[in-house]
Amino acid sequence: MARHLLMAFSNPLEGLEDEFNRWYNEVHLDDVLKVPGYISAQRFELSPTQMVPGAPYRYVALYEVETDDLEATSNTLQLMPQEQLPVSDSWDYERCATWWFTPITEQVAENPRSD
Repeated sequence: MARHLLMAFSNPLEGLEDEFNRWYNEVHLDDVLKVPGYISAQRFELSPTQMVPGAPYRYVALYEVETDDLEATSNTLQLMPQEQLPVSDSWDYERCATWWFTPITEQVAENPRSD
């Protein structure tokens, strides 16, 4: 089965960051993982240390997905009724983006040193 990565970039509405993070961490990640094919989820916050300044997003969620039909798996998530995938009013929909990525190499890991 093919593995893919969904990167979901997001921002909260001003003044609603705590509510946004609570909803995303305690509700949304688990809801997404109920969709067949979604096997893991993890969120990250933009670090103050950057190689290029001016990132437009404060947060990113990485979802690992295993499927041989990425379009159908993606559509399943996008077409879920709101009662199964509720969204928070604290999410800034004007400043969010999602993109799918498919690996083109095997994962490369650091080689242990043999001193």
